[in-house]
Amino acid sequence: MKVESNKLQAKDLIHVGIFTAVYFVIFFAGMMLGYIPIFIPLLGLVCPILCGIPFMLYLTKVRKFGMVSLTGIVLGLLNLIMGSGALVLAGGAVFGIASDLILRAGTYQSWKCTLLGYGVFSLWIMGYVSRMFLTRTEFFASLVSSYGQEYVNTLMAYTPDWMFPVLFLVTFLGGILGALLGKSVLKKHFEKAGIA
Repeated sequence: MKVESNKLQAKDLIHVGIFTAVYFVIFFAGMMLGYIPIFIPLLGLVCPILCGIPFMLYLTKVRKFGMVSLTGIVLGLLNLIMGSGALVLAGGAVFGIASDLILRAGTYQSWKCTLLGYGVFSLWIMGYVSRMFLTRTEFFASLVSSYGQEYVNTLMAYTPDWMFPVLFLVTFLGGILGALLGKSVLKKHFEKAGIA
């Protein structure tokens, strides 16, 4: 299948809207696990796996640069509006564009690039998690009124500074596992889309 090189059209933007909305709903459901402190470090693993199936289906529709970038930016904006801070918007933009570049390098047909692309895309979640490390004092102080000091103390204990790079690796792994799950479930769609 030949890759289209023209600009995004209404059909492409509709796909962006639909799949971004589905991804966000599933992601938000996964984030509810964060009410239990021990699950916070695992959100980067769990959420990309949960979102793997719809995102892999989305990638069978992506044939133009910009679609995945827009998804990352919109996800970042939605989380920014919900009070997750500016880092999540930066993460959505940076890793959305990086993923788009990887997918384009594989002409939107290479399974290796699809696998790597979703792993990289999933790192946008680190924009959300980064607040615990880059603005640690302010972040945990803001949680006390809503969750209580005991929750904050427990979460701080689960997220020492050395966990920051570990969580990047865990999130990337979550994206890889989510991609493998999505491909397994959507095998026929991948074959029709010509993704090897």
